[in-house]
Amino acid sequence: MSQLLPERRSRLGSGRWEPFSELDQMSERMRRLLEQTFGDFGTRSDSGAWSPPVDIEETEDAYVVEAELPGVKREDVQIEIVGSELAISGTTEEREHNGAVRRQMRRSGRFEYRVGLPEAVDTEKVEASLKDGILTVRAPKSQRDARRKIEIKA
Repeated sequence: MSQLLPERRSRLGSGRWEPFSELDQMSERMRRLLEQTFGDFGTRSDSGAWSPPVDIEETEDAYVVEAELPGVKREDVQIEIVGSELAISGTTEEREHNGAVRRQMRRSGRFEYRVGLPEAVDTEKVEASLKDGILTVRAPKSQRDARRKIEIKA
């Protein structure tokens, strides 16, 4: 039963209970357990690249994909549409550290995200912008597949 209770010893030896430190330790243990069980647990693609957090929204006239890419330069991102698949890839450099790194949670290296879009996307009119670390890709729906009402004639 004693293994289930949290340890109340600090790494610094001050004898003070630090709940956030215990949460960090527990989170790290869970991450390692998941990685041992399932591999990298979905944070890396088959090519070894990591995937950025992405939101996909469908509006009346387009699909909007927003990817978080903080610190990534515009020239370090490639966007392609092949068939109905949107591919976002690129690299981000690890910044140079002057002191000892105590925690590193930001990812660096190659990233990649792929998503299948419906066939009804006008690939010639796809636009992308990168502002404040958010990459926004807007893929307009094809007009030929637009919905319209058909009037019944007598």
